[in-house]
Amino acid sequence: MRYYLTNCRVATMRTGTPYGLIDDAAVVVRDEHIAWVGPAAQRSSQPGEKSVDLHGRLVTPGLIDCHTHLVYAGNRADEWALRLKGASYEEIARRGGGIVSTVGATRQADHGQLLAT
Repeated sequence: MRYYLTNCRVATMRTGTPYGLIDDAAVVVRDEHIAWVGPAAQRSSQPGEKSVDLHGRLVTPGLIDCHTHLVYAGNRADEWALRLKGASYEEIARRGGGIVSTVGATRQADHGQLLAT
């Protein structure tokens, strides 16, 4: 399946302009993959192609929040297993898990233990 996003601005993150911004852009999607990005005037249309009007919205790359703490104590791998089985974060916290367990373990660890992890 092929469709295109139109009436949008796209942040390509290329150098030269802030965020590599393309105003009046188009994005062509083919088989759930981005096939082309550029100025709408340069897009070549295909028969049967569907369009999605984004009403001037901004399209950005799949930015990921890689929030992490490099130094901490404790291990919450068991909580991940509980989440996969359907437990909510609130349930895990009530059992003594969650961020509070990590904070407690970190406070109890000495510098040597923290730097060894």
